[in-house]
Amino acid sequence: MKQAKLSLISAATLLALSSTAVAGDTEFKFGGYVKADVMFSDYSNGAPDSGNLSRQFYVPGTIYGTPGNGEQVVDFQARESRFNFKTSTDVGGHKLSGFIELDFMTHADGNERVSNSYSPRIRHAFVSFDNWTVGQTWSTFQNPGALPENLDFVGAAEGTPFVRQTQVRYTNGGFQFAIENPETTLTPNGGGSRMTSGSGMVPDFVARYNFKTEGGAKFTVAGLARQLNIENASYDSQTMGYGVSFTGVIPVGNDDIKLSATAGDGMGRYMALNYANAGVLDANGDIKTISSYGGFASYRHWWNDKWRSSFTLSGFKADNDVALTGGSVNEESYSGYINLLYSPVKPMTVGVEYMYAENTKQNGDKGELNRVMFSVKYVL
Repeated sequence: MKQAKLSLISAATLLALSSTAVAGDTEFKFGGYVKADVMFSDYSNGAPDSGNLSRQFYVPGTIYGTPGNGEQVVDFQARESRFNFKTSTDVGGHKLSGFIELDFMTHADGNERVSNSYSPRIRHAFVSFDNWTVGQTWSTFQNPGALPENLDFVGAAEGTPFVRQTQVRYTNGGFQFAIENPETTLTPNGGGSRMTSGSGMVPDFVARYNFKTEGGAKFTVAGLARQLNIENASYDSQTMGYGVSFTGVIPVGNDDIKLSATAGDGMGRYMALNYANAGVLDANGDIKTISSYGGFASYRHWWNDKWRSSFTLSGFKADNDVALTGGSVNEESYSGYINLLYSPVKPMTVGVEYMYAENTKQNGDKGELNRVMFSVKYVL
């Protein structure tokens, strides 16, 4: 009994002293980072109230402003800080691993009056066994490795698929196939508040192929097929939606170019943080899909081994049927970023970034955001 207690104490001590530990055939890793941000923001139509999602990071559709509020605000936060825990075990020649990660973003709970306390939220929680992955992680339709190195939480938000959700994924070489959690977002006939429907029995299907060139460039091609569904006391309608996406990471000497292009019909929440819905209901209550497309390009230049900058342009457009959606729906969004990052030592980065974003509704209403952001990040 004493020996068992000593073994547990030794394992706990090892975990406390190192981010990586081994117990038997299982390897444990603790990771994450601490990140502090200071954001000076100028909203063209008045800043959203404190705690609003737009005050945490750039989300297309949240910058139209609050009339009557001041236009210039400053926000200090450490909410992007995150921690994760991973295990990896060799079980009879099979690789078994688990991963869980949490951060503190997006919540409206807590406040900035005294303690700045915010609840943790789940980002990833999955288990992998050989070629199979089951649990919540990045959608197979998204390639997070192609995201630009920006200080903003997402960076190029309107130009990329960005979804984490529970799924079952099979990987074989460069091919990936997944069934993922379905969720339909719709615009009511004539416009109005977003309708969200979780009805239906058909999961979203994603297929993806990853490949490399001899020059070191990495590319992905992904396809999405999904059923849009609403079934309640007022409506009973289904239709199909689809999307295709291409991403690339291209080395240029010590520098690199990252890019993405995505288009589809009924993609909805998969693109631009759900800036546009997947469909709209017509006068008969039937779903009519909304087409959309977007993309980004980012060039990262290394000034030397410690200093670097990224220059990013991002855009999105939805093809709304105004006769059905009305004029108050989101139509197009774009943003641009330029930053300067410095890593005095490898785990630590300090930087400054300027971003400009403009969102436009179908009726021509606009919102603009200018933001200067300072960040300090330490990778655990």
